[in-house]
Amino acid sequence: MPSEVLLKIFSCLDAVSLLAVGCVNKRFYELANDNGVWLKLYSSSLQPKWTIWKMKSKQTETVSLGCAAIHDKKPGYWKKEYIFKQTSAFKTRVMRLVKFLDPYTGLPCKNKEAMKVSGLCWIIVLKDKNGKEHIVEKPNLSFKDTSVTVLWYGTDWPCLDILSTLKLFGVTPLLPNQRIPPSKNGPRRFSLIAEYHLANLTENNVAVGADELVHLFSLSPGLLVGIWKEKNEIAFVMANLHYNQLLERSILGSATVQYVPPPNKPLLDDIDSEYGLHDYSLHLDLHGRNCMYLCGSFKCLFCRKRDIENGYLRLRVVNLKDNRKHLPIIGTLGICWETDVFKGNVKDCFVMDLTLLDETGKPFWCFSAPVRMELSAKSSGLYDYMGHIYTADYSDSEGKVCLEFVWLEETKEYIIVSLVLYVSTKKQATLPQQETQ
Repeated sequence: MPSEVLLKIFSCLDAVSLLAVGCVNKRFYELANDNGVWLKLYSSSLQPKWTIWKMKSKQTETVSLGCAAIHDKKPGYWKKEYIFKQTSAFKTRVMRLVKFLDPYTGLPCKNKEAMKVSGLCWIIVLKDKNGKEHIVEKPNLSFKDTSVTVLWYGTDWPCLDILSTLKLFGVTPLLPNQRIPPSKNGPRRFSLIAEYHLANLTENNVAVGADELVHLFSLSPGLLVGIWKEKNEIAFVMANLHYNQLLERSILGSATVQYVPPPNKPLLDDIDSEYGLHDYSLHLDLHGRNCMYLCGSFKCLFCRKRDIENGYLRLRVVNLKDNRKHLPIIGTLGICWETDVFKGNVKDCFVMDLTLLDETGKPFWCFSAPVRMELSAKSSGLYDYMGHIYTADYSDSEGKVCLEFVWLEETKEYIIVSLVLYVSTKKQATLPQQETQ
């Protein structure tokens, strides 16, 4: 077929179809990059509204501008310009939704609407030692106040012994159209959220717990991998994604480079020289994917400068000696999982969603991660509670969380009797650190 006829046909296609046609062969790729075809798309979709009703008076100018724009530019120029303008407008539209904050948590409250507008989904890419990639899509989503839990499962996972890395991506249509659902086979944009190393997974990572069928292993940040006991193969993968900067990380990164948010430094406040931090607040959720165990907010947190030691700043949220602030846990702690055939609940572990806000109400330290409980050797020294003591600790580069529970056999419930945050002084760049050892 003559190229002139093909170009005429291509000029009737929309942008997504034109990109798909360009993947057929080399000749179609060169024709689908034609500046005349893409300039027509660029002009029709992105020109100012006033040019629509003044088209007749501007017609001669537009034609002459079009000729110059076609012949003076390299092939594919207007294709790149069209995609750049469309993606910029798309990101602006989505980021506008992120500005709506929940006064309760200080986090974006229109995440579901933003996901619908953007066509956002999450996938994982497993890479074996030979370089072959295996893509796993269509996860189950479970939304909470401050996080979303993403669960992938199936029957055709690659053998665990040959896997080297796992990459978590946010995926959006390259050219989203709100009027039609995104096509699975259409062009998509990948944004790398995290990369995990799977070599020696069971030896190099934290064992969270187990039931009759699976072992759970935690990979930082926020990933949980279920391994079948009988076959030593992957049963499921669970990602816990905190809402803080979630849309930015899922959209604004690239296929190889993660989005890096700007640093959030605390305000320098010397009103009272005895205090290191003023008026911080905490929102804490404990859940097991399908069930909520605790949802609490704590206001007016502070610390004195003498609480800064060993590279950490201590914020005591629940005091062991103040039983008025002790918190009961609803239900039996555990993480629910499922596959195509089986379901289960691994006990004595949970997912912790922590959101620490500074005095201006902005997120300062946030994470969502699985945490395991351990029986402590010490006995309860509290007269109000007679029972076994359990501890649950979490740590990353930004800080540590230490929890203590008491198990009440009579009422079959846990009580949180101590909750302490240790924030790394490396995050506190503006705090005086002369007392830090």
